[in-house]
Amino acid sequence: MIIEHLTLTEPGLHVAKHSGRLRVTRIKTGERVAEAPLIHLQTVLIASRGVSITAAAIAECAERGIPIHFVDSTGRPYGTLYSAGMTATILTRREQLRAYDDARGHTLVLAFTRGKIQNQETLLRYAARYRQEKAPQAYETAIQAAADLRGFLDKIAPLADAHPTLDALRPHLMALEAQAAKAYWRAFGSLLTNEEPAWPGRRTRGANDPLNSALNYGYGILYGTIERACLLAGLDPYAGYLHTDRPGKPSLVLDLIEEFRQPVVDRTVLAYFNRGRKLALNDAGRITPESRKTLAAAVLERLDSRQKTENGQHLTLQSIIQRQARRLAASLRGEHEAYTPYRFQW
Repeated sequence: MIIEHLTLTEPGLHVAKHSGRLRVTRIKTGERVAEAPLIHLQTVLIASRGVSITAAAIAECAERGIPIHFVDSTGRPYGTLYSAGMTATILTRREQLRAYDDARGHTLVLAFTRGKIQNQETLLRYAARYRQEKAPQAYETAIQAAADLRGFLDKIAPLADAHPTLDALRPHLMALEAQAAKAYWRAFGSLLTNEEPAWPGRRTRGANDPLNSALNYGYGILYGTIERACLLAGLDPYAGYLHTDRPGKPSLVLDLIEEFRQPVVDRTVLAYFNRGRKLALNDAGRITPESRKTLAAAVLERLDSRQKTENGQHLTLQSIIQRQARRLAASLRGEHEAYTPYRFQW
């Protein structure tokens, strides 16, 4: 059986290398749960504190460039294991740091902000089509919010002209992004075709409702994909532009993830619940292991889906993310034109 993404959500599992495979067994019983051939494996996602993995399995994954991501029960990433050689890209990192103080950094914060708002608008217009006949009021709500987002996009250029440095521009862009997010999330509930679960509005940390829990968990999975793309492109995940510097804060990952939240996670979560699928929460309001596994599979399937690009190619979203990271690195080195955010199409 071909397994490209090995997802482990249950406590009591053990992962070991065995004859070119990762073998997963239950510690108490020795029962074999899965075997993933390393030749096909792309990622390992460990989403439970009760999973153990051998040093041999870690070494084999590192040698093959297979990242091992660790997330908690809410989807918050807290660690990744990857080959140390992935950080040996000095020229790109030097230019990445220099760009903060010149026109490149100023251009990048505009691109990241524009990419996020464009894709928010696109998702609202895309999903609203399915509400036009059966729920015209919900359709109008989504279309009006999309128009509001278009208005926020029109405000970006005047802000850039008024604030020619990155440090001066950033707070104004962040305020604009926050206003756009309010409009987007207010309309998000109108895209749901089922009354249950109810949409309580956007909640990040501490969310204990199914919809927000699913979004947060999905973003955690996407985070690992973005971080790996940055590393493979020679970028420092912690040296960003739009998100401010703070010890332990992966600012560049948070910058680059913005344009992919909507096409990867938000669309997946909408489809998940609109198809009547359930997400089970435990007494503490956390997603149960089985539901985490099901949701992770949906997000990973979305990442593997092929999408039409601006030049007519059809690439997986995972490949598009890697392409965007490489384009970002090339633009910082002066080998490519200014970075252009990904805009998903339908």
